[in-house]
Amino acid sequence: MTDPVFFAPSRRYTAAEVANLTGSVLVDSGQSDVSISALAPASEGGANALVFVDGKRNSALMPSLRAAAVLCPAEFANKAPEGVAVLIHPRPQQAFALVGRLLFPTAATPGPMTSETGISPHAHVDPTAHVEAGAIIEAGVVIGPGVSIGSGTVIAPNAVIGQSCRIGRDGYVGPGTSIQYALIGNRVIIHGGARIGQDGFGFVGGAKGPERVPQIGRVVIQDDVEIGSNSTVDRGAMSDTIIGQGTKIDNLVQIAHNVRIGRNCIVAGLSGISGSVVVGDNVTMGGGVGLADHLTIGTGAKLAARSGFMSNVPAGEIWGGYPAQPMAEAMREIAMLRTMARARKQGKDNG
Repeated sequence: MTDPVFFAPSRRYTAAEVANLTGSVLVDSGQSDVSISALAPASEGGANALVFVDGKRNSALMPSLRAAAVLCPAEFANKAPEGVAVLIHPRPQQAFALVGRLLFPTAATPGPMTSETGISPHAHVDPTAHVEAGAIIEAGVVIGPGVSIGSGTVIAPNAVIGQSCRIGRDGYVGPGTSIQYALIGNRVIIHGGARIGQDGFGFVGGAKGPERVPQIGRVVIQDDVEIGSNSTVDRGAMSDTIIGQGTKIDNLVQIAHNVRIGRNCIVAGLSGISGSVVVGDNVTMGGGVGLADHLTIGTGAKLAARSGFMSNVPAGEIWGGYPAQPMAEAMREIAMLRTMARARKQGKDNG
């Protein structure tokens, strides 16, 4: 039994086509017709494969490349083996990703899990819901009253869309996902198992223990957002939880009620953002970041992985540690602790 091929190339590209598509410079025009139909890491390569090499520490890979073509910066161009088409680009990985999206479009954007088109007879769609022509509703989906789903959007098996939700065009809702009290824009990808719009964790002390505070806000997800598998986005308590345009959220991320995340942010897996945090545009959070409630993270800030934040972060700064502080200060403290530990050890050894 042969192994299944999950991702087949859309077609073959020539080195000249790759150069034109990416804005790269093909060093040897005589290699314009070199055929590319695969992607591979530079350490592996292979026939008909396009690879990229970026960064000085990876330059040692160049002389031993086995590939049809390589994307690399200009300073590496003369290190490639004979027969490998060299494409010069200032940002090789970015160019490589563009070619990858063209070669393997089904890997770049999720599609239906079945061969069904339109609305599956095995889905439950409320008569008052509006599903535009061109949307795909797969088996086991439940769509509530007053829901609107745009053309080109795929709702994968067993997803549940609650009453009055709006989902734009050309999006994707993964299998087993639940969405409620949410307004979702165009080209939004929500991977399997995500939970959008459940009530936030709002309680006040009462005579018999914690008492629930009603959560009457919504979730607003703007265009081109991606939310990873098994991530959760709570609806607002009274104002909305908002995810800004172009923001990408990894798997297993918790976003609490009333959080406002700006545009084009990156939130890596296992991060947790507490209630009413405001995150500016173009913020990057490493994996496992934790943010206490009511903080403000400035535009362009970078938060190091596994850091815990209990105070605001100014725009453009890099912070890390626990509790988090400016990275330069955190590194100085680590260096001092190491120096003290070594001195103590040497003292014991000499004693």
